[in-house]
Amino acid sequence: MIGHSVRGRPIVATLSGDATAPERVVVIGCVHGDEPAGMRVARELVASARLPDAAIWVVPSLNPDGVAAGTRGNAHGVDLNRNFPFDWQPLGGLEYSGTHALSEPESRAAQRLILRVKPDLTIWFHQPLDLVDRSGGDPMIERRFSQLIGLPLVRLSRYPGSASSWQNHALPGSTAFVVELPSVVRGELVRRATSAILTVAGEYGSPDVGGAMTPGSAADPTGGIGIGLDIQPGG
Repeated sequence: MIGHSVRGRPIVATLSGDATAPERVVVIGCVHGDEPAGMRVARELVASARLPDAAIWVVPSLNPDGVAAGTRGNAHGVDLNRNFPFDWQPLGGLEYSGTHALSEPESRAAQRLILRVKPDLTIWFHQPLDLVDRSGGDPMIERRFSQLIGLPLVRLSRYPGSASSWQNHALPGSTAFVVELPSVVRGELVRRATSAILTVAGEYGSPDVGGAMTPGSAADPTGGIGIGLDIQPGG
């Protein structure tokens, strides 16, 4: 357990693999309570075979109060993906960012886990845009995951106080990115997402990763820049 929600619900992280493995991965299944599909991926991942060279910490839900209530925010109405320190701004409405950065116990739990584990790779699941966000980490890793899961790689707007932006700035050299699942997620996509996580975790840091997908290469249809779109809402 890495913390508790506002209402006292446990926030649990399950370790798959050896904590001393050379590659460290964190997967967050749900941040917004009304976007729970990533929890299915998290459960599938926990039930999957362990990788010999990667430790994967799986958090099915960072926002158990929001999941229970079916709301985007936590029990304080805070959008946890606007509550992290990097570029935090006071926002209202559905994107209410809290009274200050890390004002919420759920955000602090995630921050503690990230800073303790210092993951090489972190994947944050959201809905419903049906894409992989080019979130500011290693673009080859993001592109590789996009190919494996079968979703387009798209650069979304940069949101103030977002978890992935904070992480990419707080831990230079690591990669954190967002996967936006569609509004309706079928079992095949859950299995594909799980397989993509395991594949990328196993390959991370290997010289073979992205060899043919070097940015700008002939195999990279985006010419090394991804697909540049500003899409809202989401994240």
